Amino acid sequence: MKTLELHERYDANLSKKVEKACQRIAPLWPLKSFVAVNPYFGLGDQPFWEADKTLRRITGVGLTMPRAYYREQIRSGRISSSDLSLALWKLGSPWDLGAFEHLMASGSSKVSVPFRLVANVLDEIEHRDWSAFVVERISHYCAGYFDEGQALWPMPWRGKSLYQGWLEFCRLDKTAWMMGLRGFSEAVMALPRTPQGCITMAVEELGVTGETMDDYLHAALLSVGGWAGWARYQRWQAELKSGFDDTLRDLLAVRLAWDLLLYRLRASETLKKQWQQSLFSFPGESVSGESEKVDWVLQTAFEIGYQRELMGALKKGGDSAGVESRPAVQAVFCIDVRSEIFRRALETVSRGSVQTLGFAGFFGVLVEFLPLGAAEAKGHLPILFNPSYRIREYPHGADTGKAEQLVSARQHRIRASHGWKTFKTSASSCFSFVESFGLLSAGKLVGDSMGWSRTVHHPDRKGLSPGEHSRLAPQLASVPGGKDGLVAATGIPEKDRAQVAEFALSNMGMTKNFGRLVLLAGHGSTTVNNPQATGLDCGACAGQTGEASARIAATLLNDPKTRSGLAKEKGIHIPSDTFFVAGLHDTTTDEVQLFDTDLLPSSHREDLATLRQWLASAGEMTRMERSVFLGTGDLTPQEVREDMIVRTRDWAQVRPEWALAGNAAFIAAPRARTVNLNLQGRSFLHDYNWHEDKSFATLQLIMTAPMVVGNWINMQYYGSVVDNRRFGSGNKVLHNVVGGSIGVLEGNGGDLRVGLAMQSLHDGERWIHEPVRLNVVIEAPKTAIDDVIARHELVRNLIENEWIYFFQIDDDGQIYHRCTDKKWEKVVEGG
Repeated sequence: MKTLELHERYDANLSKKVEKACQRIAPLWPLKSFVAVNPYFGLGDQPFWEADKTLRRITGVGLTMPRAYYREQIRSGRISSSDLSLALWKLGSPWDLGAFEHLMASGSSKVSVPFRLVANVLDEIEHRDWSAFVVERISHYCAGYFDEGQALWPMPWRGKSLYQGWLEFCRLDKTAWMMGLRGFSEAVMALPRTPQGCITMAVEELGVTGETMDDYLHAALLSVGGWAGWARYQRWQAELKSGFDDTLRDLLAVRLAWDLLLYRLRASETLKKQWQQSLFSFPGESVSGESEKVDWVLQTAFEIGYQRELMGALKKGGDSAGVESRPAVQAVFCIDVRSEIFRRALETVSRGSVQTLGFAGFFGVLVEFLPLGAAEAKGHLPILFNPSYRIREYPHGADTGKAEQLVSARQHRIRASHGWKTFKTSASSCFSFVESFGLLSAGKLVGDSMGWSRTVHHPDRKGLSPGEHSRLAPQLASVPGGKDGLVAATGIPEKDRAQVAEFALSNMGMTKNFGRLVLLAGHGSTTVNNPQATGLDCGACAGQTGEASARIAATLLNDPKTRSGLAKEKGIHIPSDTFFVAGLHDTTTDEVQLFDTDLLPSSHREDLATLRQWLASAGEMTRMERSVFLGTGDLTPQEVREDMIVRTRDWAQVRPEWALAGNAAFIAAPRARTVNLNLQGRSFLHDYNWHEDKSFATLQLIMTAPMVVGNWINMQYYGSVVDNRRFGSGNKVLHNVVGGSIGVLEGNGGDLRVGLAMQSLHDGERWIHEPVRLNVVIEAPKTAIDDVIARHELVRNLIENEWIYFFQIDDDGQIYHRCTDKKWEKVVEGG
């Protein structure tokens, strides 16, 4: 009866506050598709500096760096006096430059006091780390509950909800008793059977009311922010399928239950008094307004310093001279910032014979890809979208019987490999195995340690020989079903192909003037012993490499029936001597592998040979530019190449490449605006010509998908630098995979880590990534841009709440900044 009463008191107001706290959490994608996520996604409805205050109040760390960081930027000239003056003006500061410099020199950032939960208050009273203990126990339970196959013994309560399973788990867990929590099991059994009842009981007994409620619930979830992000991902996935998932609410109930249990089992007048004092001091116990605003000015000036450089380059404009009317080759690269360097190099070595373009690496084909013999398909499209088609991998030229044999053989090899691994790691065989087989592994151990061999097979090649893998290709047509997992796939029906191709070509800006060869270059990274490896792959392909996307798009656009439909139905004529070639840019080695070239006619052999030569030369030029940041800039080109190849095999390599470190801009404009400009590998380059976008459908797509994803990437790096403890993943050397593919722990315990490791951001001496908000620059009419903003709340929040800086370019090259009051302000020389 008591539980029922508590559930009934879980009224609309409390339910709304719980939902608000849950929505404040950003989803965390699994390691198998570790795509970038904005860790501040749930705060997007707040203006940027309001979110800073919220975070300072709840976590103690806002959206700015320590004051010493900005002082160093001023000393180095990265922040100039004019940058500071402009920042003071933009923020409406009451200080002039002299007063601000005096204030900054005489003071330092005041440390914010984070919102304290009961466990934090108890830490101070008893001088024991109860908060770490609570996180540890919740993390231990969640690792077993969510496990995706890593555990040899599955948790028995996975069929129950997370909260109800936790109640059962606590009946057997004696860890709390060992910590001195006598009567813990009985106290757990006295809790309500429903999460709603538990939340109600906790907030009522702890006296959490009014404005404090929002902060308390948010702080509770952030105390286990990694697992909260994973639970939020479960909800995200359910919502994509028009469903709903309550796991995050259950996790909140578990966290509040721990506070309630500590409050009861460690009860004392001191605890009661200090807890009430802690509640009474919030909201509001944050940094002083003056110190806070000094940090805002410094961060804004830091960002203005980059804008000054970027806008100066864009005003000078590119130089499109030398590009042929019909280029010998067109090369479409993903808009990933690493492609900017390679595109610039390729244009240089080809002397204008290659026209490069930028588009998201899924190339406009919304598919999921089913590898040979796999039970589940992998999405090869931005995570904001649902796939329209499923494409199967199939051995080229094989009949159904031979395909089934290969599927069976692959699955058998994978099972055998898994069984061998299980045997090696089991408790009964680990010592005898090492004693019996240790010496036999010496050669492989030396080879792996020296980077001479690959420690493990690439996941895409598990269970396949090199010859078998080389025969596999994506199939547009539906494949007949069969046994052993060879299930029929939908393919892309012939009647849909012209429409799918038109969507891809139109949004890539390729509807005429096709070259003889069109390269669709996806990208991926090669690395070993790196749990977050998919974070180096293509975000537009949901954390997979772009190989499948490029091969599918090329196959589609080479298909005669597709071309016929494009010409008859869509008015897009692809010349008969134009052929599309799929490629994969390895961003670790900067080498480009081409696929299915045996399908090209003999008339294009010379074209292909020339393209290979250009790609090789561009790769060398790109490697030399990147080597400076990897500390190998003093080596010869051949030595640099050899070093980068070793990085792909070295199981001790914590930094195979810098990935998207340094990203700071997103530019959607004709390549003529940026060609020959050195944007330093910091810009997402999306080709866009608004004159060919009559309905502005492509503009809408750019602003609602690639631009949003660019913001997510930018903020993942931003948060990982500004607050790595909470929104990063610490030391990569200490990473341990948990749950199979869920995520990593730093060491052997603690919360699930999110974001990027320090080694992906810092070289040991300085930050390689600069935490600046993304600068979006789009060449399109202001009225069309305003229309998209008005119709899309997510886009509107990003721009008007200043989570990004938004700029527009006119046809005459003038640049305008869209202000928070919706007005356009002309960007003048010097700022």
